[in-house]
Amino acid sequence: MKIITGFMPPSSGSVSIAGFDVVSESLQARKMIGYLPETVPLYTDMVVKEYLYFMGKIRGMDNSKINKRIDDVIELCGLQMYRDSIIGKLSKGYRQRLGISQAILHEPEILVLDEPTIGIDPIQVVETRDLIKSLKGNHTLMVSTHILPEASAICDRVIIIHEGEIVAIDSPDQLGNRLRGGAVIELDIRGPRKQVVKALQNLDGVRNVMRVTGENDGTATYSIDTDQSIDVSPKLAKLIVDSGWELKKLETLSMTLEEIFLKLTTTESTEN
Repeated sequence: MKIITGFMPPSSGSVSIAGFDVVSESLQARKMIGYLPETVPLYTDMVVKEYLYFMGKIRGMDNSKINKRIDDVIELCGLQMYRDSIIGKLSKGYRQRLGISQAILHEPEILVLDEPTIGIDPIQVVETRDLIKSLKGNHTLMVSTHILPEASAICDRVIIIHEGEIVAIDSPDQLGNRLRGGAVIELDIRGPRKQVVKALQNLDGVRNVMRVTGENDGTATYSIDTDQSIDVSPKLAKLIVDSGWELKKLETLSMTLEEIFLKLTTTESTEN
């Protein structure tokens, strides 16, 4: 993260931001970036609006642009009640919001957020995640986090790094399907259990009926393993309806990022 944002030079290789090399064209590259480090760079004796004005000036923004953007980012980040507050009196969650405000003040193409929800309470975590997701349409976001459910909640694409090496890049769902070799689908079906199991097992694309649990009203939950190359869900729905059974639920179960991470990194460690 420090190399990407120009805080530390690379010992080898190269990094480009929007076509600008972070070493030979450092200033141009950094103009394209808004950065929220893990420790938010705040001056705690300053007032919120004064701090944002200061950050705008050191980025070379003119006064009219700064004043307009201060109003915009304060509203976007939910800081209206605190624009005249001393930063040192803000909670950790609102300091995080202010950190995001300074990162987007100059409307950068790329936002780099390092552990954006670390150390804040659960309500603030949810609100901060929603704020980050709201920025997607206007910026390319790069989020570093060890909180894997956060990556699932925020990110469209995940890069998993293990011991300095990239071991996987894809959407969370696709990573899970690739590791399993297919999707796992869970169904709640009301119907004769033996007939249902047999029909599911004979359906093209179903590799295995892995688990069956029953309910008192004749409904059972079926967990099935499917072939990655075949979209089985429409066939399942049609099979159940055509058979005269009642389909109460059909859900594709994704691997959690924790499961994906452990599987990839454990495999890597074993191979090494």
